[in-house]
Amino acid sequence: MTIRIGNAPCSWGIEFASDPSYPAWREVLRQNAEAGYKGIELGPVGYMPEDPTELGEALAEFDLELIGGVVFRPYHDLNAWDDVLDGTVRTCKALQAHGAKHLVLIDSISPRRAPTAGRADEAEQMDKAEWTAYRDRIAETAKIGVDHGLTVGIHAHAGGFMDFEPELERLLSEVDDSILKICFDTGHHSYAGFDPVAFMKRNIDRISYMHFKDIDPVVKADVVAKRTDFYTACGQGIFCNLGQGDVDFAAVRQVLLDAKFEGWCTVEQDCDPSVPGTPMEDAQANREYLQSIGF
Repeated sequence: MTIRIGNAPCSWGIEFASDPSYPAWREVLRQNAEAGYKGIELGPVGYMPEDPTELGEALAEFDLELIGGVVFRPYHDLNAWDDVLDGTVRTCKALQAHGAKHLVLIDSISPRRAPTAGRADEAEQMDKAEWTAYRDRIAETAKIGVDHGLTVGIHAHAGGFMDFEPELERLLSEVDDSILKICFDTGHHSYAGFDPVAFMKRNIDRISYMHFKDIDPVVKADVVAKRTDFYTACGQGIFCNLGQGDVDFAAVRQVLLDAKFEGWCTVEQDCDPSVPGTPMEDAQANREYLQSIGF
């Protein structure tokens, strides 16, 4: 088994292309490298330079490989389709320019679903026509990624319409695996109220890429009970350091070992950049924890 461990800009609180509270992109690269990682994701397109020369020189300076990138856009909103396409094409071009492999598709948070994050039995569902159009938009962007030579994975995310296990399994049954794999996020699966290890065992053949995230069970119980929105939950520390939450990473490792999984697994510890924190220290602690259990 050859597994490589990377990190992502979201561990420094970066969710969108720009925000006054964000650290500079070069500082994120520096801290990521100093924390012991050899790879990093692109983050939201526009955060890092889209000029291949400028970003390429910085990646080389910090001895980092670009792993992949995320399209975190409102697939659930037909009126936002131009925005989704723009994010998809620009992300694909950026990844292709640096030899990255993984394109990750995430339906961003919807006001209709945010109040029921973690509450599958209460969540609003799309009707048949809305679902079909939604599925087809995801499939179209997946094809764009494949056309750029990328491996495309769908990523379930709290507060969007691709959140709970039945929705993810429905999508996977309706979109061919030749264009759409799974980017499996251990923490979001736990946040949604499901068992990440059990899902991995059933679907490991379709998982092309992993996001390592842990969930504080005490905070999870509180935010689900209070219907706390996703970003407030981040600020409350729902995504804790690896090994301190309810995800069994030793079992995750064993599933990957048994499947002879090859490639990148990326640490993601979503945090609120407006709240004082220690992202570099957390990144170091997460790397040390993973090394302690054999990654």
